[in-house]
Amino acid sequence: MSEDYRSMWTDLGLDLVAHDALLSVLGQGYQDIYLSQKNRPEGMAYFDFVMSEVHGLRIKELLDEKAAGRKIVGSFCVFVPEELVLAANATLVGLCSGADFATEDVERLLPRNTCALIKSSFGFKLGKVCPYLESADMIVGENTCDGKKKAYESLGGLVNNLYVMDLPQVKSANGKALLKAEYQRFKAALEDLTGVAITKESLKDAIHTVNAKRAAIHRLSALRKADPAPISGLDALLANQVFFYDNPARFTESVNKICDELEKRIAAKQGVFPAKTPRILVSGCPQAVPNWKLPMIVEAAGAVIVGEESCVGERGTRHLTDASGETVEQMLDAIVDRHFQVDCAIFTPNPDRLEHIQQMVADYHADGVIHYGLQFCQPYLMESMPVEKALEDRQIPCLRIETDYSMEDVGQLKTRIEAFVEQLK
Repeated sequence: MSEDYRSMWTDLGLDLVAHDALLSVLGQGYQDIYLSQKNRPEGMAYFDFVMSEVHGLRIKELLDEKAAGRKIVGSFCVFVPEELVLAANATLVGLCSGADFATEDVERLLPRNTCALIKSSFGFKLGKVCPYLESADMIVGENTCDGKKKAYESLGGLVNNLYVMDLPQVKSANGKALLKAEYQRFKAALEDLTGVAITKESLKDAIHTVNAKRAAIHRLSALRKADPAPISGLDALLANQVFFYDNPARFTESVNKICDELEKRIAAKQGVFPAKTPRILVSGCPQAVPNWKLPMIVEAAGAVIVGEESCVGERGTRHLTDASGETVEQMLDAIVDRHFQVDCAIFTPNPDRLEHIQQMVADYHADGVIHYGLQFCQPYLMESMPVEKALEDRQIPCLRIETDYSMEDVGQLKTRIEAFVEQLK
């Protein structure tokens, strides 16, 4: 990092020894995986800088915002509407949940066979290594799966101001009414937190800001349809990960700059991989920073990831919010409509997700699909079987993978993925 932020981390209550160890592993992993890539877009230098300052400059920016009276809201899920947070003069940041940490401490509170993502979020808290978590004025949990809703009962005793949002499990009129009621309740909680009333002007501005951020990612995703691929799956995943905690306007500008560069690459038929390289769509669980294991293995095996059907990917960003409303109520309805289209595996039945995966295969000219499931993530593991069957019925090769954040199964995964890539060739 370009500055010494140790006093800032101390003030946040971080365990400096554990935090230094985490940053060392994170930095070495990033160097080995990302900086070793060949022919990267020049615009990725911005994201390299963001990652080098992931616990430094960005945290300082958030603390400066707090000092100026702005509140920080941390969340784990794409169902938390950033539009409402921004309209209440607050900042939304994604919370740490992409690596194992303090596992022994976590397993004193949660069963060992709990979803890796849930255990990770607890580990970052118990290990005192996540400055985003410690700087948040409100932490929003959401009742997506049974594991999360029960885990929040324990997390509530570890953090200040945990707000739990209920979510529908069925896409019905009643389900949509529940989501609207929860967003109305969340709006009131934000106004109480910030002391700022959400107005039609502030909400419209917020919708435009978030739509611009999503539109930039849409543009990046569309360019990945080209052959040869102008950007690696690793780099595209990184942009999708940074989406959750960077300054929105700066992020939007940086992604659009990369897209300008990629358009020139496509026109010149320049790619990061040769033309006709096997093209893979990754579907399933989200891959949060620093969970780069799967794309590292896939692209080292001679394939290119061209899309992610994931919350850290197209599922989380694919829809824009209708900005035509003229009242707070109309715009809130538009936010509900937009988020109700998210085809998360919590919904049952969930035919929209099966159709979405197949459409992505066609749109991105994918040769096969890897369905990525985190161990003990019941919704996505349960859906992996109908996903595989639906794809095989249409003669689309599919590889189901169940893994966690550790590196213990890298050898096994490497063997299976290399065989799958050879099949696609």
